[in-house]
Amino acid sequence: MKKKLYQQSIELTNGPLTSGLVRKFAESPISRKFIPGYIKTYKIETNDIEKPLESFHSLHNFFIRTLKPESRPIASTEVVSPVDAKIEIAGDLHEGIQFLVKDQHYSLTDLLGNKELADLYQDGKYIVLYLSPADYHRIHSPATGKVMKQYVLGKKSYPVNNWGLSFGKSPLSGNYRLISELETAFGRMLSVKVGAMFVNSIQLTNLTDNWSKGEEVAYFSFGSTVVLFFEKDKIEFSENVRAGKRIYMGEALAYMV
Repeated sequence: MKKKLYQQSIELTNGPLTSGLVRKFAESPISRKFIPGYIKTYKIETNDIEKPLESFHSLHNFFIRTLKPESRPIASTEVVSPVDAKIEIAGDLHEGIQFLVKDQHYSLTDLLGNKELADLYQDGKYIVLYLSPADYHRIHSPATGKVMKQYVLGKKSYPVNNWGLSFGKSPLSGNYRLISELETAFGRMLSVKVGAMFVNSIQLTNLTDNWSKGEEVAYFSFGSTVVLFFEKDKIEFSENVRAGKRIYMGEALAYMV
């Protein structure tokens, strides 16, 4: 019953009109007045922000803030965290290329919209990284490699927070998402960037085919999720990777085996 009520309430409030109003307000000059309250509510660390707070002309402008480069050192492992986030889950892909998040089973084929591509990751590994509204929302390359595929799926997005992942209609494989496949020194990997409720905006900032580990490649407009997938027997997660742990962009995520 709780799940059904949650889904119905989201359907009633999550539409083009609502999304447009939220975006219009967040990008308006008047929204800058809410920045101090936003910082206080979410307990945002401001010492590592690259620009002075008075330079942000809107709440959205603050939301996609950049950080001082020295605040996020890049680890020497082959794979680093592409974002500041909470690790929801990390593990192995199940039989039939299924993965589990908050007791919901997801199909990699549904997520990618491409069975042939999904088959390449049979018995591989995955990690789900959730960004809260408080987090730094620039997305960086998790590894050095060449972009082999990049495409968008989905039109409407549901929340990807704890409630959304637990009670939503498979938000990871149904939401608006940008899928990037990289060819790296340890084989192929997928970086799936999942949009959040109201604003389906994932803006690419690197339009080339070559990504370097730790380099900024895109940003989210509002809280979202990144899911990484790796081929079988190519990587092992670092010791610091465990469900519920906070991780910062550039921290060690996985090493080549």
